[in-house]
Amino acid sequence: MSATPPYRFDRTATAAELHDRYAGLDDGTETADVVSVAGRMLLRRVQGKLAFGTLTDPTGRVQLFARTDSTPRFDEFAALSLGDWLGVTGTVMKTRRGELSVRVDEWCVLAEARRQFPDKWHGLVDVDTRYRQRYVDLWVNEEARRTFLLRSKVISSTRRFLEDRGFLEVETPLLHAVQGGATAKPFVTHHNALDMDLFLRIAPELYLKRLVAGGLERVFEIGRVFRNEGISPRHNPEFTMLELYWAYADYTDAMELTETLVAGLATEIHGTSKLTYGGRDLDLTPPWRRATMVELIAEHAGVEVDVAMPIDELRAIAKGLRVSFKPAWGPGKLVLEIYEKTSEAEIWGPVFVCDYPQEVSPLARVHRSKPGYVERFEPIVAGRELGNAFSELIDPDDQRARFEAQAAEKDAGDDEAMSVDEDYLRALEYGLPPTAGLGIGIDRLVMLLADVPNIRDVILFPTLRPESG
Repeated sequence: MSATPPYRFDRTATAAELHDRYAGLDDGTETADVVSVAGRMLLRRVQGKLAFGTLTDPTGRVQLFARTDSTPRFDEFAALSLGDWLGVTGTVMKTRRGELSVRVDEWCVLAEARRQFPDKWHGLVDVDTRYRQRYVDLWVNEEARRTFLLRSKVISSTRRFLEDRGFLEVETPLLHAVQGGATAKPFVTHHNALDMDLFLRIAPELYLKRLVAGGLERVFEIGRVFRNEGISPRHNPEFTMLELYWAYADYTDAMELTETLVAGLATEIHGTSKLTYGGRDLDLTPPWRRATMVELIAEHAGVEVDVAMPIDELRAIAKGLRVSFKPAWGPGKLVLEIYEKTSEAEIWGPVFVCDYPQEVSPLARVHRSKPGYVERFEPIVAGRELGNAFSELIDPDDQRARFEAQAAEKDAGDDEAMSVDEDYLRALEYGLPPTAGLGIGIDRLVMLLADVPNIRDVILFPTLRPESG
């Protein structure tokens, strides 16, 4: 294309607006209404003195109708490449075959597609290419576009849900001086001016609880977190978390909030809380089942376990179930590993898996009636963890002891263990009221509501290996 593209284009109608406005137009009718439309031309066919194109914009498609006696530079129009961005002005009409169209009275190329665009019949089917070239995938795979529109709606609706309940949205640092907030391996960077290493946050938890100690009684944050871990259908090194903290509440309140939020999102998006996922029925209607971890192990693995059991007995049970373990693990870690290897994937749910071992829950409050356990739950839906929640630990002495135990594990080689955060302990010493905390993985929530199996399908630009060659 030799002509310089314009610097702007005045679009007066989208494809969806035209279809809505002229839904009752009779076949073979030409109106006197002149509109300007813009988008990519993703289909084209030429029939002698006529040329037809399908102009696609984010709202849908409309046909372009060009003919030699009314379309300037007809031959150029007929030779356009699939994917070219066009601006078209003309009258609205409907062909004798009933196709709503814009007659091409004026047109210009807004941007040339110098790479070949997939056509309607072949699309973009290579999965790796779809993830790398999302800018093409969004045009040629309608399902991808629907998924990301759904994702946007989930996030905006979640904000509205929480704000309606008195929660305040806040922002906390992405760069942390101390590794904490969750057990995970962090990404490390270096700040030159301060000459110090910093960690990309693995969770915003400790900063959000500082805000509750500061008197912001209901806070939430939706943002990116980073974990230097493997990549799988459920894991991406950077992902989006919702975390909220709620003064004067406990983990039972967080359960009610979780099931109400998720069922409400399903109803808002799909019109019902009864969905299918992977071809299997899934009813998200509250109330969800509450079950303890040890109850679910008994149901799915057929064994009775408890953190009070002798360690050798727990190791023998793990061996019998072919669950591998490390010699340094205590009873709580063994119980968790038995659950994760034998039971979690079998839970269709939704189920709140409650009462985790204290050993594996360094930020959760001790259970009020079960020694060795904490008031913690994870919502499991379709065999996957959707989130994590506690009655938060508020005792600074207990928190220091658990931080120090984590630091000892780090010194012994566990690069996922937390460090002692002295400033957070100072905040606890000023006083943190009884508080419920909840974290939900937005990406996994979108996977559930969009009925897709891979986290890369719900992240616009997932982390990928470098292209070879």
